[in-house]
Amino acid sequence: MKSFYKYPLLASSLLAFSAVYADDIIIKAALEKAMPTVKIDSIKPSEIPGLKEVSIKGAIFYISDDGKYLVQGHLIDIVAKKDITEAKLASSRIKALEAISDENMIVFKAKKPKNTVYVFTDIDCGYCRKLHSEMEDYLAEGITVKYLFFPRAGKGSESYDKAISVWCADDRKKALTEAKLGNGPVKKTCDNPIDKHMALAEIFEARGTPMIITEKGNVLPGYVPAKKLVESLANE
Repeated sequence: MKSFYKYPLLASSLLAFSAVYADDIIIKAALEKAMPTVKIDSIKPSEIPGLKEVSIKGAIFYISDDGKYLVQGHLIDIVAKKDITEAKLASSRIKALEAISDENMIVFKAKKPKNTVYVFTDIDCGYCRKLHSEMEDYLAEGITVKYLFFPRAGKGSESYDKAISVWCADDRKKALTEAKLGNGPVKKTCDNPIDKHMALAEIFEARGTPMIITEKGNVLPGYVPAKKLVESLANE
């Protein structure tokens, strides 16, 4: 068997690969020990030497090669004036949303769909109600709206209970519309995805509602009227 030292380029490549792989093993072990219930989607080199980029359920973190230090925040290229992390988060967001089936959302589908947006909503949020009152405008523009719940008052709140009741109604879309008008809903309980919706909103760093996410994973915070939303989607 020939020694690797007779092939210095091959040897250096293998050593470099082994070092990178070893770092990944150390990082994975450290994260699994600190957060045993967390599933790591990927570990990649970051733009900063000594830090790896870790993707977890649509969120991106940076962790040192030795697995000791974790950094949460956005990586900014100050020369290019570009938010590097945000571009990657957009891709992660849409993958996480696409993993949720339509059966686990309340979908208002346009007859001639041109675009789809995901909207995290709170039944008692004023601007959420305004957006919903203009649903026909969005549908007329070819925008399909897929609702997920994010009751801002949190689990166990009145808004949270309303979200569950809407989900458990025989006609969810009708119950949601009535609830947005301040009528009801009739209190019900059943198996529901509300907690999963809320967990995803928190991963997406939701600060309020409505929170609109486009098909490219970009976030549009707050209410956006139909015509303006069409323009925003066209300029992505």
